[in-house]
Amino acid sequence: MNKLPEKFESYDELKRKGFLDIKELKESGKNVVGVFCTYSPAELVYAAGAIPVSLCGTSEEPIQYAERDLPKNLCPLIKSSYGHAVSDTCPFFYFSDLILGETTCDGKKKMYELLNEIKDTYVMQLPQNPDLKSSFDLWRSEIVRFKEKLEEKFDVEITEEKLREEIRRGNIQRKNMMEYFELGKLNPPALNGVEMNGVQDGFGFRFDREESNKDLISRTKELKENWEKNLKGTITNRPRILVTGCPVGGVREKILQTIELAGGDIVAYDNCSGIREKRDLIDETKDPIDAIAEKYLKVSCSVMSPNTRRIEDISSICEEFKVDAVIEVVLQACHTFAIEATKVRRHVNDELNLPYLYIESDYSMLDFGQIKTRIEAFFEMI
Repeated sequence: MNKLPEKFESYDELKRKGFLDIKELKESGKNVVGVFCTYSPAELVYAAGAIPVSLCGTSEEPIQYAERDLPKNLCPLIKSSYGHAVSDTCPFFYFSDLILGETTCDGKKKMYELLNEIKDTYVMQLPQNPDLKSSFDLWRSEIVRFKEKLEEKFDVEITEEKLREEIRRGNIQRKNMMEYFELGKLNPPALNGVEMNGVQDGFGFRFDREESNKDLISRTKELKENWEKNLKGTITNRPRILVTGCPVGGVREKILQTIELAGGDIVAYDNCSGIREKRDLIDETKDPIDAIAEKYLKVSCSVMSPNTRRIEDISSICEEFKVDAVIEVVLQACHTFAIEATKVRRHVNDELNLPYLYIESDYSMLDFGQIKTRIEAFFEMI
């Protein structure tokens, strides 16, 4: 079995290694579940003896193939994800035995219907109000239903003991990732925001959790030691930036790198692969199904309504990381984040008394000059 992309060498090192690793895992007989979203309960997949892998969705190139079936005025993340699938350019999708989706936004859940024509795609029904008991009951039943799907698909039994062990291992990984994120609390920060985003996204393409945890602990220690030796006591006037909103892997170079080259320090991310999911651990004392359902229902994505938890999270992050300004990045046609941005802006400006910049973009570089100018002007005003 050899299904690596034609332009294999053009991908970053972490993704290239991920392609090779997933190929080896499949050849060794491992089952693979492709996932798109932070709401995906990875503990269930691991407890089934399978490997969860984040699917490709940050490249502009496959969008042209997606637009044969999907509308042009759709979120680039959805189009990129589907485009990779139909053009057979994502090894993670190719090697997946099952695709997991959730009913988050309307675009994704309709895209999953088309994706199911290519590969077995299982969709969990995600409640939209996180505060209702009926929402918890529904989500818990969806956790059970997905557990049963995995057991049937892979002919395994997911025991309580296995679930508890995977919850424990997942919590260790979250703690390690939060220690890494907290390097942004230092002044000046111990790492740049582009590296931080690359590492947090890269975890979705690493499948040996013991090895990846060791590497993360080692990198955190290395950065702390470098800060103590070379950066501690340094005075900097660079504004400390919180980036919030949509997943930003597809605009890393265009927006994140521009923020830092323009003079800002990205110290924290409130998005899907950032602090939003990592800071809350799964309760290891409760029934494992209850605990998993409770934890994932707390994720403060803009598909939730009301989504007061996100506003609370932004407040606490701004305080803990001593944020000077908030930049919200919204992918074009992501209606839930675009509408919720009004509440975020009001809260940041009126309650936190911080500057706020809204950037809406897609994966092309056509608006790079405009974005660069707006970011530079924003920093001049701070």
